Amino acid sequence: MTSRLRPSVAFLTLVMAAALLAGERPVQAAPVDTPADAPAEDLAVVLVRVRQAQKTPVASDVVLTGDIQAQAQTNVAFRTNGKVAERRVEVGDHIAADQVLAVLEPLTQRANLDNARAALVSAEAQLTQAKVTFERQKQLIGSGYTTRPSYDNAEQQLRTSQAAVDSAKAALGTAEEQLSYTELRAGVSGIVMSRTFEVGQVVQAGQAVMVLAQDGPRDAVFNVYEALTANPPAEKTIRVTLQSDPRVEATGHVREISPTVDASSGTVRVKVGLEETPPAMSLGAVVIGRGRFAQREAVVLPWSALYRFDDRPAVWIYDPATGRVSIRGVEIDRYGFDDIVLKGGVEPGETVVIAGIQFLRPGQRVAVAGQADAAANAAEKGGR
Repeated sequence: MTSRLRPSVAFLTLVMAAALLAGERPVQAAPVDTPADAPAEDLAVVLVRVRQAQKTPVASDVVLTGDIQAQAQTNVAFRTNGKVAERRVEVGDHIAADQVLAVLEPLTQRANLDNARAALVSAEAQLTQAKVTFERQKQLIGSGYTTRPSYDNAEQQLRTSQAAVDSAKAALGTAEEQLSYTELRAGVSGIVMSRTFEVGQVVQAGQAVMVLAQDGPRDAVFNVYEALTANPPAEKTIRVTLQSDPRVEATGHVREISPTVDASSGTVRVKVGLEETPPAMSLGAVVIGRGRFAQREAVVLPWSALYRFDDRPAVWIYDPATGRVSIRGVEIDRYGFDDIVLKGGVEPGETVVIAGIQFLRPGQRVAVAGQADAAANAAEKGGR
């Protein structure tokens, strides 16, 4: 039994020694087909997807969301100082032209009116006395029983009294008008949009306390991106529909374009005057405007191609001759729902990376997804 086990033990010993010797030998890596002068970072090839830039027709229809506003708004203010005693309307109320909106405490104005009335009564009494005196002097001078200076004085007193009455009447009219100023009236019919006063508050003359949207024509107001105003619609008619009920429609024309750009949103306010306003399109109603713009051609890329470089929009350009990518700044014409329209920076025929840009750096060697799959399939077939 012992003689039979000895050859097996010797065989196992030889196998273990060979395994140890093999572990000490360096393992040679498979040869990599890379250029001798290639830098170390080029050894990591990134797989990307590309698209050849081409000019395509840009969508001619533009859809915008806005709201209904009055073409004319009025700031309503008291015409005299005072303390608010009564407020008769609320925000959203429809008012008539001569309706009283609020009332001030009229104590001072009523006192001035009473003084003016008393002054008029006194002036009229003096005028009556002056008329009697003048008529007496007129009769006496005809008979020779008075002097000319006395007659002239009576005539002068009559004229002075008449002027005093006229002045008192004017003062009375002013006092009555000042009393009417204690009642706030808009002068036009419309809807109260906002108010900035309460009962008991002291207001100054000319201080706007209400904003009134006048009855009449309405505007559909939209905030559009600046590039859109550079290419006005081919058709001047804008179709407006109510967002809550698309069956409610109206047509309008661009009435006003703001000359400035909103710094916070980067948009321009455009007002479209409606030809006829349906009753359902009340103030503040959300509407959708559709305009048909002149068709034009531009380079359109998916959102995945957009990159940010030096705080500017950019894309990665793929060079098929070298297999490397470079970054290039672009100018955006407008942003779509799932694509971007370029105004400049990429010429038709150039190849743009549309996927895998997060792993790229300038001069990076890349492999195109479609080409890499084709090469792998060809190598697999050749191996078979």
